[in-house]
Amino acid sequence: MVVPRRLAPEVLPADLWLSRAAAHQARADELTADHRARRAAGERHPIDDFLFDYYGTKPSLLRRWHPGPGLALAPTPEGSAEHAGWRWYREDGGGVVRFDVEAFLADRGSTVRYVHHLLSATAGRPAHTGCLGLHEWAMVYRQDDARRRHSLPLRLGREGTDAVVESHPLRCTHIDAFRFFTPEAVGRNRLQPTRENQPELEQPGCLHANMDLWKWCSKLGPAVPGDLALDCFALAREIRTLDMQASPYDVSGLGEQAVAIETPEGKAEYVARQRGFAERSGELRARLIRICADLDPTLVPHSTA
Repeated sequence: MVVPRRLAPEVLPADLWLSRAAAHQARADELTADHRARRAAGERHPIDDFLFDYYGTKPSLLRRWHPGPGLALAPTPEGSAEHAGWRWYREDGGGVVRFDVEAFLADRGSTVRYVHHLLSATAGRPAHTGCLGLHEWAMVYRQDDARRRHSLPLRLGREGTDAVVESHPLRCTHIDAFRFFTPEAVGRNRLQPTRENQPELEQPGCLHANMDLWKWCSKLGPAVPGDLALDCFALAREIRTLDMQASPYDVSGLGEQAVAIETPEGKAEYVARQRGFAERSGELRARLIRICADLDPTLVPHSTA
């Protein structure tokens, strides 16, 4: 496969890339410090653990700095960059190490094309807000307390929680939220998301679609520059907080204030924050789309969907 001319790598001097790598590791350590401390103590956290359990995030891999396809790493006085021993890297003449685009596409080309298709389709739609995070409520609708996904108490109790679901329209567009709906809630949803129709339904106002930018970073692995990967991870953490604040669960014991979406004030707060996340996610999504297009010359930088 021919690599586009624009991907000819710029060689970073050792002192420069070592500094960037160290800054990345420090930021990654800060983002995972609480999780690592809890894990060492055998403790759990219903908000933070989601990013590590659901997405399979490993702190050790998160702290690995990747320069991205457009940059190569000059050797240090001690020798070639440690990246030379990592998958999908190669060492060129003189000890210069770079991301091996050809090898990566041979292994993950279908992933690159799917991520580009899904994210481009999502970016080509307007952001729909006002779903009010009711996907979390639909996951416990008319469900026995013993079967709940979290041990946290329900803020409004069982009857109050069911009443909120019954008095609001459900319009979830995201398969990985919808698939956890209780059987009684499935038929209440305006749409019936599936894995097959995900590219047709995903929209940029969805909290879960925006959290998933971190998932797509992890799928693209070393093709994603370190700063973009950490930006997506950090944003996913913020979005997850709203996701749980607006949920039916009582998060006061975690030091979080509820966003009471059953009230006019709570609705307004949720929509405002949802719009802010959609805007921030749009910028990160566009960068991931460009990365996919730069990797595979058969793809176009922007969707025409």
